[in-house]
Amino acid sequence: MDDVNRVAVVTGGGSGLGRSIAEHLARAGHSVAVLDVNGDSAFQVADDLQAARAHAVGICADVSDQAAVHRAFETARKSLGPTEILVTSAALAGFTKFEEITLDEWNRYLAVNLTGTFLCIQAALPDMVASQWGRIVTISSAAGQNGAVRQGHYSATKGGVIAMTKTVAAEYAARGITANTVPPFVIDTPMLREQQRANKLPPAEMLVRAIPAGRLGTGDDVAATCAFLCSEGAGYVTGQVIGVNGGAVL
Repeated sequence: MDDVNRVAVVTGGGSGLGRSIAEHLARAGHSVAVLDVNGDSAFQVADDLQAARAHAVGICADVSDQAAVHRAFETARKSLGPTEILVTSAALAGFTKFEEITLDEWNRYLAVNLTGTFLCIQAALPDMVASQWGRIVTISSAAGQNGAVRQGHYSATKGGVIAMTKTVAAEYAARGITANTVPPFVIDTPMLREQQRANKLPPAEMLVRAIPAGRLGTGDDVAATCAFLCSEGAGYVTGQVIGVNGGAVL
């Protein structure tokens, strides 16, 4: 457990990676605001965390809506206290041939994955600056490092997240605030299984061939890394791209 318990906001915390991250931060002793566009999921995760004796609140919010983001962070502030930890996991992911990506689809990916991350970081920073302490972890993607076939929109947004995270790290390091990004490769989540059912991704046994570790990643793999990056002990780690990918991206 950390020496100091903080207030953490986790976006996309209602399922998948976000839920695993919220659970790990709660186990580290932090209070957790679970933000998700699916309010029922956010409330359920918060209830589960409370049942495990954590301080938590569920908040329904679309991260692409600036007013909704501001309301969400104000709710978190009133319920739990100033935000000192932020993990941005909310995202859209899908597959479309590059020439078939519509402008509406492109803009929606930008709005959620890149602008949503930007809005949440901006909303959290005043509390962190005031306390001269903060931990920001963005969830990017190996697709943002290397590109990915039929994911031109997704790859572009995640590459933007990586660059933005490094910029925040450079601007705020002297104020006690770190910013790092975790770009997973293939993680076994409900989102992955949905894409497999839609025949947009091959079965797990084929995906594993691209992973030297010989298995798919788990939410706990990513969440454990995030929990460290959000800890007191990670105060000298900032601006870094911390791959959690089983050796798939070196």
